[in-house]
Amino acid sequence: MKKVFALCVLGLMVLGAAPAARGSGFLIYEHGAAAMGVAGAFVGVANDPSAIFHNPGGLAFLEGTQVSLGGTVIIPSGSLSLPNWPDPTYKNVDQVDQTFFAPNVYITHRLSDKVAVGIGLFAPFGLGTKWPEKYPLRYIGVSNEMQTVIVNPTIAYRISDNLGLGFGVSYVHSSLTLDLVRRVSFGPYGAYDVPASVDGASGSTISWNVGLLYKANKFSWGLNYRSGFSVKYEGNLKLDSVNVPTPLKGYIPASSEANTTFNFPNIVGLGIGYQLTPKFLVSFDFHYFGWSVYDQYKIDINYPDPLPDPEPEVVGENFKDSVIFRGGLEYKLNDALTLRGGFLYDQTPQPEESVDPNLPDANRIALIGGFGYSFGKFRIDLGYQYEIFSDRKSPNRDVYLLPNGLNLGEGTYSTSAHLIGVNLSYRF
Repeated sequence: MKKVFALCVLGLMVLGAAPAARGSGFLIYEHGAAAMGVAGAFVGVANDPSAIFHNPGGLAFLEGTQVSLGGTVIIPSGSLSLPNWPDPTYKNVDQVDQTFFAPNVYITHRLSDKVAVGIGLFAPFGLGTKWPEKYPLRYIGVSNEMQTVIVNPTIAYRISDNLGLGFGVSYVHSSLTLDLVRRVSFGPYGAYDVPASVDGASGSTISWNVGLLYKANKFSWGLNYRSGFSVKYEGNLKLDSVNVPTPLKGYIPASSEANTTFNFPNIVGLGIGYQLTPKFLVSFDFHYFGWSVYDQYKIDINYPDPLPDPEPEVVGENFKDSVIFRGGLEYKLNDALTLRGGFLYDQTPQPEESVDPNLPDANRIALIGGFGYSFGKFRIDLGYQYEIFSDRKSPNRDVYLLPNGLNLGEGTYSTSAHLIGVNLSYRF
């Protein structure tokens, strides 16, 4: 019975370990409201402190000392249709309403005519999903959340009047939480729902980024590279035996050590900007994401004695490399007010077989608008983004696949999201 239970909990971790988000894969790219206002088409512009994230080559052209504080509020909405599910109560399930906040802080300073430095803090990977506790796919996942914070010191050198080169090193800290239910069989004693959670699993690592920005009279172009990295998460797996009869409770370890490692993608961005008139700027970006590194992950669980540890399990995700196209417009109405707008197309890296309630990703488009307003040495920027995901059909890990081939858990996900970004900046 202990061996059977060990295998059940291993299955729990296999199905529940992946995080979820509202970006390409689990990426958040909105880290500066001015850049957000032009749909993130900012690699070839990079003219404010958020250049630390978008293209550190732009840091070489920033004057004086500048500080920018802000963040992006993310409000996702999602539903799941289960047409084969026999109970009509659960043929359509809505996600629980959630709101997330991705902060950003940038400080830049010019040391000399050639050299500038800066430091940025932002959260580019994360978010989560939450579903009703008793919905049919609770055995795959009920809720999960990832938080990843990067601290990115940067230095830039102005090679010539037109060309800047920037380089940064990043400290990365990431954490995971997840909740789900596992149906555990005790042979002739019956099967019971066991609530399970991983709380406080975290890990840290180092990455780096480099960028170039070329600026002529009307035309500019930029290239940005942000390295991939791996995070090993270590935490505790907690199991609640509340639903299990007292004689069987001893077969459920209340807490066990668990760890897994996720691989995060490298990001390549190429952008151009063109000043159509002294007041009217257009910009375009192409981003390539190396999501194929997220092809699998391995889970290790260490039970307390005398329970035997299960064998490590390798879980396939099979993500593919993906691209995003971005286009933005900026019009300077007067010395104080700048209007912005943009559009993007975001290709999902997630194959159909990996789609589940923890990460229901899909291709999407987004419509964006925003403005910037300057008063004295202050500037406030505001951006709004509406994301529309394509409906995505999924077998949901085949957890309810019947011998006759009917999949009761097969369903279609419908998702959208509202994003609101704001930054307050000050130039000394």
